[in-house]
Amino acid sequence: MAHLVAAFASSHSVMLTCELKDWQRHFREFDPKGSYYDDNGEVCSYQDLLARAPANAADLVTDAAMAARFETVHAAMARLRRDIADAQLDALIICGDDQAELFRDILMPSIGIYHGMTIRNGVRQDLPPEQWYKRAQMKRLEDKVERHYPVDAALAKYLISGLVEHNFDIAALKGLAEGEHEGHAFSFIHKMYLQERTVPIVPIFLNTFFPPNQPTPARCLALGGALRALIDAYPLDLRIGVMASGGLSHFRAEEGLDHQVIDAIRHKDLSFLAALDPKRLQAGSSEIRNWIVLAAATRGFDLDWISYTPAYRTEALTGTGLAFASWKR
Repeated sequence: MAHLVAAFASSHSVMLTCELKDWQRHFREFDPKGSYYDDNGEVCSYQDLLARAPANAADLVTDAAMAARFETVHAAMARLRRDIADAQLDALIICGDDQAELFRDILMPSIGIYHGMTIRNGVRQDLPPEQWYKRAQMKRLEDKVERHYPVDAALAKYLISGLVEHNFDIAALKGLAEGEHEGHAFSFIHKMYLQERTVPIVPIFLNTFFPPNQPTPARCLALGGALRALIDAYPLDLRIGVMASGGLSHFRAEEGLDHQVIDAIRHKDLSFLAALDPKRLQAGSSEIRNWIVLAAATRGFDLDWISYTPAYRTEALTGTGLAFASWKR
C-alpha cells in the first residue's frame, strides 16, 4: 500500500524570483497602479490602503527591513528544499492554481488533474533589465530548452477516477496544446525545489482566482479529505508527498488573516477553515484554498515548522504573506 510520508507548502510569489533591488525600489513604482481588496472583500485603490495604513508603515518598508525579510524567505526556501529531498519521495501531488495559463474564460474547470506521462515547462525569454517584473516571472521557466518533467500518470488517473466516485467533477488533462506549458504554480516547484532529484508529480489545478466556480473553503476541505483516503488506499508501494503551491495573502499582505489561517492549520481547526468567508479569499489571497486542501489531507500529521514573513513593499502595506511549511507524522 502507498504511504503518505510528507507534506509541504510554499508561496510561489514573483517576489521569490525577484532581486532584492526589486523589493526595495521597483515595487514602489509598480504597486500604486494596482487595485486591491479591503477586509470586507470590496475593491479599493492603493490610495485607500495608504490612507488607512498604520503610523509605523514607513518603518516596515525601509531598505534594511526589506533586506532582512529577503534573507528570511530565501533561508526558508533552502530549508524546504532540503526537507523535500530528505523525504525520498516516489511521487509528489501538487495542488496549485492556474492563472489563465492553460485555462481561459471559455473553459474554466473548478478542479482539474493532469494525467499525461510528462508535463512541459517552457523556455524563458531574454528580456532587458527594465522589464524586471517579466524577467522575474521568467525565472520559473527553463534556461535554454524546454523540459518535460515526469508525471505519475497511473496515480493521476487513479485519483481522477477515485474523486469522481467521491462525487467530485474533475477535468482530466492528458496533454498540452502547442505553445502551452505548465503554469507557474507548478514550474515554480520544479525550478526551486525539484531540480536536484526529479520526482514524478501529479498536478491538481484548483480554480482559486476566477468566479463564478471557485471551490468554497468547505469544498476544499472535502477535496483534501478525499485525496487522503485515496492515497491511503492506493495499492502500489510508494512514498507519496502532497504539496500546496501559492499563498498566503496578497496583493495586500494581511498579517491578521494569515495568522488566523496558520493557527487553524497548526491546531487542526478544520471548522474554522471551512467557515472562512470566500470574500476574504480574493485575488492572490485566493491561493489560501490550496493550503486548506492540504490541511485536510494531512490528518494525523503535525506541523513540523513554518516560516511566515509579511513581505511588505510599500507604505500602503501592499505585498505578500510569504509562507513555507513542512509537516511530519
